[in-house]
Amino acid sequence: MRRLIRTGLLGGSFNPAHKGHRGISLAAIRALGLDEMWWLVSPGNPLKPAEGMAPLAARLASARKMARHAPVRPTDIEARLGTRYTVDTLAALVRRYPQRRFIWVMGADNLAQFHRWRDWRRIARTVPIAVIARPGYDGPAHAAPAMGWLRRFQRPVSQARNWSEWSVPALVLLRFRPDPTSATQLRAADPSWHRRFADARAKPFAQE
Repeated sequence: MRRLIRTGLLGGSFNPAHKGHRGISLAAIRALGLDEMWWLVSPGNPLKPAEGMAPLAARLASARKMARHAPVRPTDIEARLGTRYTVDTLAALVRRYPQRRFIWVMGADNLAQFHRWRDWRRIARTVPIAVIARPGYDGPAHAAPAMGWLRRFQRPVSQARNWSEWSVPALVLLRFRPDPTSATQLRAADPSWHRRFADARAKPFAQE
């Protein structure tokens, strides 16, 4: 039988993509034994204001530049699928790519508000979840309503590379050397950053 392709999914605005995204992705690839990581560049996060959000083409182009020479594939597949919420994106990806095994990767800041995501329990029942620690978010993440439910499904980090064999729900908490890079700070320092990608055009996502 053909081996399933172990694929991490990191969603975000990537407004812009930066070395912090790259760093945690490469660390997660090593810790989870991934074949590759997909960056799901969101057409629009329902929990984030639209003000200050660069065009999708520019954000995708910045992600592709940051992902060069790494097993990371930035994609606007959510826009192509027409999905707005993570729960719908995951359902579509699982159907569309049966040759892949997916794990959702997110920061502890997202775990702190995970209970606000649409059908978050269904997300947890669709794919395993890996949460990456972020400075300042350990307390809120561990005290979050979603963590109160997910805690019973937590797996030890020593078994992280076995995630593709886990039944869902399943959660693993990962801790890497923190990177202080912030997209908010980058935008403040260079509000017109997206103009460098003004001529960017979305490329079709390769089908397999």
